[in-house]
This record gives sequence, structure tokens and C-alpha cells, in this order.
Amino acid sequence: MGMISSYHALEPCPIDWLWHQTPHHYGVWGNIQMMGSAPKPDFLLLYNFHEFENSNPHKGQFRGLLSQFRKQPQPIKPNIQTRLRGVPQERIIALVREPPFQKMQQKRIKIYQQAQKYCGYISGPDEFAPTPDYMPAIWYHNNSFRELNEMGIPEKNRFCCWVTSGIARTENHRQRLGFLQLLRESDLEFDLYGRDLPDWAGAYGKVGNKWNVMAPYYYNLAIENYAENEWYVSEKLWDALLAWCLPIYYGGPAADKLLPPGSFLRLPSRDEKGIAYLKEVTATPDAWQEAKEAIAEARQIILHELNLLNWLSKFVG
Repeated sequence: MGMISSYHALEPCPIDWLWHQTPHHYGVWGNIQMMGSAPKPDFLLLYNFHEFENSNPHKGQFRGLLSQFRKQPQPIKPNIQTRLRGVPQERIIALVREPPFQKMQQKRIKIYQQAQKYCGYISGPDEFAPTPDYMPAIWYHNNSFRELNEMGIPEKNRFCCWVTSGIARTENHRQRLGFLQLLRESDLEFDLYGRDLPDWAGAYGKVGNKWNVMAPYYYNLAIENYAENEWYVSEKLWDALLAWCLPIYYGGPAADKLLPPGSFLRLPSRDEKGIAYLKEVTATPDAWQEAKEAIAEARQIILHELNLLNWLSKFVG
């Protein structure tokens, strides 16, 4: 299973992307092996890929000439057919995972239309996708699969944390930052981590491995950027549960369909009512104690069923 993505952090695509999501060596899960940069893969995953328009070779040539004129040479990306490595259309899978913000709707529809020219299966967490569906689970803990699967509950000695960012591109992002400001103006005790947060937020900074900061906490604030449909649920929930936190979750109804009852709590609102709820829950570890068995069950569902590698293995069949 090869892979290309429009995530800049994955380019050039690392050969071992997702290898930590399987207990087996070299990215093996069931009947597949994840080998992102394989030159001639049997199947190809387009993971949040949207550069179909690069198929126009003249655009690439123009960029190259322009960069030469500016004396800043830039490599010209191969055209789309080259990047697809000769994989037949019916064996190319496109999975979109970004939130379907209203302002991005037309762009999202266009990407789906472009993908249909090259891909046999296209899915995304919105009703505009050729196949609307939940996003298979990935996570941002660097622990091995075996560690996450077999470990006991880590020592918990802190109450509540939130790992987020200061991104403010959309109204949804700005609403999340507005709630953060309300939290800071209240007397709720919680620790904040993340990148690009404003100085007033009092954050500890960017996190490389979420496990390192989340594992000691009983509770984790898991606030989605988007909560307006029945499909979207992201790694914010998976990361919290895999760290044995009880998520206090703000998001759409997808989580209720995928996870066992009692494995997370619902934040009622991002206002004073929500802050009062957080103060009540996080004052003691009681809610976490009551949820331990449900958290353990949810972790197994994430690791073994919702796992992106498991999804790909079932798709290949």
C-alpha cells in the first residue's frame, strides 16, 4: 500500500508512516503492508490529497521558469499520473480528513470531482463525499502499538489538560479560541499545551509526543474544530482515550456511534454553563474512576477496529 498526501510534514512521504499503528514489523497489518513510498504498489492511498490540478504540465513548467527568473530554483513536482505510479484507478483510495467548514464547501466539492477522475473509492466526513463516512483512526502518540495495547493505566497525578492550537483561519477556530479566553478568565484549573497560541493563553508550548503530556491527567478537553454533522470525529478523541484520559468532548454525534457509552463525557456548551460543568467534573477523579472500564473498552476499539490500517486491510479484502 503506497501513499501520497498533501500534508507538507509527510513530503517526501516517509516509508514508515503509520508503522507505529501495527504490532507487526514494517507496517504489516493483516493482508497489507504500508509502504508509503513504494515505487510500484498494489494499492495507493491518497491521504488528504488535493493536488490533482498539478496534472497540468504547463503549470509546472511555468513555475519552474518563474523560479529561475527569481533565482530561487524550486523542484517541479511530477504530474499527477507520475505520482499515481501506474496504479489502476480501481485500486486508488482517496480519504479526506479535514473538517467540512462551510466556507470551504465549494473547494471540497471540487476536490471530490477531481478525485473521481483518478480514484476508485473516495470518502470523507461530509455529505458531499461520493461515500460519506467516518475518518479511520490515526493518533499522535509515538508509543508502539504493543505498548498502547498492553500497558496498564499510567500514574495519574494531575486533573485536566487541553492540547490545542492558536489557528484562527475560520469562524470555528475563532469560536474555540473564544472559549479558551473564557476559560482563562475563569478560575478553572487546567494545563494548556499547543502551538501558535497567543501569549495571554499561558500555554506550555508545542507538543511532539502527546503521550508525554496527556498520560498524567485524569481528564482531557477534546474540542473539535467542527461539530455540525454526523460524520466528523478526529484524533482529538482517540489521543485522549489512548492516554487513559476521560475526554470531556465537544463534537458531533459520530463519537456516540463509534465508542461505548461512558467512555467520554459531553461538554454541554462552550460558555459559562460549560465552564461550570468542567469545574464540577474536574474537581475530583470520581468521574474518571467510574469510566475506567469504558475507557479500556474504547481503547481496544480504537486500536483494533477504528485503526486506519485495519480499515485499509478490510478494504483490500
